[in-house]
Amino acid sequence: MRMDDTICALSTPQGMGAIAMIRISGSDTFPILKKTFKAFSPRHNPSEAKPYSLVFGKMVDGETIVDEVMVGIFKGPHSYTGEDVAEISCHGSVYIQEQIIRLLLKNGCRMADPGEYTMRAFTAGKMDLSQAEAVADLIESESKAAHQVAMQQMRGGFSEEIKGLRTELINFASLIELELDFGEEDVEFADRTQLSELLLRIKTVISRLLESFDTGNVIKNGVPVAIVGAPNAGKSTLLNALLNEEKAIVTDVAGTTRDAIEDEISLGGVKFRFIDTAGIRETEDLVESIGIKKTFEKIEQSRIVMYLFNAQSLQDNVELIRNEIAQLQEKTKGKTLLVLANKMDLIEDTTLLEKLGDVENLIPISALQKRGLKELETRLTSEINLGALNSNQTIVTNARHFSALQQSLEDILRVEQGMENNISGDFLAMDIREALKHLGSIIGEVETDRDILGNIFGKFCIGK
Repeated sequence: MRMDDTICALSTPQGMGAIAMIRISGSDTFPILKKTFKAFSPRHNPSEAKPYSLVFGKMVDGETIVDEVMVGIFKGPHSYTGEDVAEISCHGSVYIQEQIIRLLLKNGCRMADPGEYTMRAFTAGKMDLSQAEAVADLIESESKAAHQVAMQQMRGGFSEEIKGLRTELINFASLIELELDFGEEDVEFADRTQLSELLLRIKTVISRLLESFDTGNVIKNGVPVAIVGAPNAGKSTLLNALLNEEKAIVTDVAGTTRDAIEDEISLGGVKFRFIDTAGIRETEDLVESIGIKKTFEKIEQSRIVMYLFNAQSLQDNVELIRNEIAQLQEKTKGKTLLVLANKMDLIEDTTLLEKLGDVENLIPISALQKRGLKELETRLTSEINLGALNSNQTIVTNARHFSALQQSLEDILRVEQGMENNISGDFLAMDIREALKHLGSIIGEVETDRDILGNIFGKFCIGK
């Protein structure tokens, strides 16, 4: 990225709409606008307009009027990027968008790279690296919980925790480094008892952050839920009922679903990804057997597995159902298995369920009549521990942050081990510096490799 250029890009979604917004940022923002924008009032020249104001006028290419627009004025350093910024709100015609961008390029702009606006904000010190990454998470958030986590990180909640840990470590590292300068005098500036207490505190915080990644990953990417069972148990009907639309084909013919069908909904502010799978049975049909193989693959990939069976079949096949439940319990160790007795609307004797004995997480439902679905949804949402989110604790959602925290914890453990073995201060200082480096890499408070920055910001959409 060439950071001294003036850049432009469409910042609203591609395609036609009522209004589109094109953003310009850089030192030549206002000189370029002077050549391409004419305010309807001579008093409202963009370069002389008050910051955070809107100017009404027209984009012009020579004598040709391209469009009537509103231009938002943001003057550096008090802007998103820290540079002079203008946001052109034009009519949403794709043709108009293209003509305005071409006009800006012709007069000195270049097209922004993906994430370049946010990278310029990071470079200008408007936000640290973890906050910049949270911008991308905020844009991509598809549920209330994902939005809440991204907002907390973008506002600096995670950064403050990391900065606090680094500050305390830096203080002790400085004292240990000072001891090295007075090695011959055999003096001790860094109180080893206080250092041990600090290391314990840091270990506790880092361990909590690492443990939160499981919840954070679920919040960010959604909870995969596999719906499994025998053919004609009602799996596709259940998927349609949960989604409230006819997503999967439903027929009386066994084996209708031959491939995994997926869709997502938000429950309790969390995104759940439901996967309707092929019915499990012995078959000689090649296509159906491939679908059944995929079913077991989806079970492996899922966090929650819902086993569905026809409650009517308890009359004659109770042992078969027991065996299927037992096999799934073995296959889903470490996951949540919910056992759903479907088609309860078709049986009068509800004591039939007692034939199964004591089955954990047994929920009677009727997918066709949507009975028992509220209880099922409550059970699903209870599987996701949102206690940390509800109490505004920091939740780690980024794999890069998780890796850096793991490395810093290993460094802290080495410092602890070194203190127990009474190693010299220079070795302790080395391990503390490594911990500081890994913690600093999260927020960008170390020398950050340009390739790493390019990889991080390259995942952003163009225009942000």
